[in-house]
Amino acid sequence: MWRNLAVCAVLFWVASCRHGRDTTSSESAADRALKQKYADQMQVPAASITNLALYRFVDDWYSVPYLYGGKTKSGVDCSGFTAALYNAVYQKTISGSAATLWSKCDAVSQKELQEGNLVFFKIGGDKVSHVGVYLQNRRFVHASTKKGVIISSLDEAYYAKYFFKGGKLK
Repeated sequence: MWRNLAVCAVLFWVASCRHGRDTTSSESAADRALKQKYADQMQVPAASITNLALYRFVDDWYSVPYLYGGKTKSGVDCSGFTAALYNAVYQKTISGSAATLWSKCDAVSQKELQEGNLVFFKIGGDKVSHVGVYLQNRRFVHASTKKGVIISSLDEAYYAKYFFKGGKLK
């Protein structure tokens, strides 16, 4: 009899744990998978991926090819991608070249970068020529000329060499 009660108690506990996990989490399996995908890519805990709208957008645009002056999923350049992201994720309308976007920002140091800040680069000259959107853990999303929309690290030699400043839109 005691053995049957013990078995029933364990089964009840397992069922209640399973039930509690299903009902307390409002996050779908797809959202959990998306969080894990980008957590792995950016080497952060999945719990730190909180802005799902941002990561859904990144996921939807990932690998869209680069096209100078492009603003669509058929082809996009760095400022076109940044503008599309800001419009969809933050409901802010921005436009212009990377240099124009820089002129609309307050400077942010690398140490103070936060998700959604812009990151600017001076590649091959004295003028700001590239822009991306900071994510976290020194990673940013942008439209690269060779690979299209990707996530890169500020620590990659190329981006470390040409990094100019971070920016927060005024």
